[in-house]
Amino acid sequence: MMHRAKLTVVAALLGISSLAHAANTGIDLVANEKPIDTPKSAEAAAKIPANFKFVTPGTLTVAIAVLGSSPPFGTYARDNKTIIGSEADIARLVADGLGLKLKLVPSAWEDWPLGVTSGKYDAAIFNITVTKERKEKFDFATYRQDTLGFYVKSTSSITSIKSAPDIAGKRIIVGSGTNQEAVLLAWDKENQAKGLKPFTPIYVTDNAASSLALQSGRADATFGPNVSAAYQSRLTGNTKLVGIVPGGWPKTANIAVTIKKGNGLVNAVQASLNSAIASGAYIKVLDRWAEASEKIDHSEINPPGLGD
Repeated sequence: MMHRAKLTVVAALLGISSLAHAANTGIDLVANEKPIDTPKSAEAAAKIPANFKFVTPGTLTVAIAVLGSSPPFGTYARDNKTIIGSEADIARLVADGLGLKLKLVPSAWEDWPLGVTSGKYDAAIFNITVTKERKEKFDFATYRQDTLGFYVKSTSSITSIKSAPDIAGKRIIVGSGTNQEAVLLAWDKENQAKGLKPFTPIYVTDNAASSLALQSGRADATFGPNVSAAYQSRLTGNTKLVGIVPGGWPKTANIAVTIKKGNGLVNAVQASLNSAIASGAYIKVLDRWAEASEKIDHSEINPPGLGD
């Protein structure tokens, strides 16, 4: 079993009241330590530029989030060294498809942009959203939709929050200064122009506080990145999804493997991701981290992003 101290930390981050409950939800951090592999794709490997110089020959070096993070994106396995999580799994699928070994480098969010452009990393897999501004410096191969989710207490009578009228009069937990707050404020302005009741934003500092506010009835719903909320919902059983909004509302948005602009590697990465999708390994990864609702049918290179 995973060390109790580590499980307790993970439980606290996710607002889990019972470790025993966590073992009976279908998400098993211990079982998820086992790698999901996919065959090498001759097509993907052939698209690696002939003169491309990897940070380490024969190895794909990837910047990834772990410290300050939590499942499903990244955490440490029982040995306190091995990185597990959905982003690590996606990185492994990319490396497998290219016929390369994989080296994951725990990094800070502030570090990946310079690390990728300077050649410190071959790529970053960091829950990075494609944006117009970022496309000026980086190439992107998508691997997941970027969505925002409304979650309510599992026993709530609320069944749907999908558009502006649905938030009228409700108390909603949301992060200050976030895109999801901007969505709610835009919806609220629209509602008040129609004479509907205003919504009340509730700002909290962490997952534990958010869970307490929702479960105690101080809030009606939470609104934030769907991946994290879906994982917590599946792990605890205390919340349920009642609505999804595109992360780039009103436009769609995508999460992507991020590579230095113009070095040619993005074509190989895209082909590798599409090979993993075809093999079924990709959906296995998303399923075990409760991310299947954000699956894509095929990877795209530099699609329209936020700001386009």
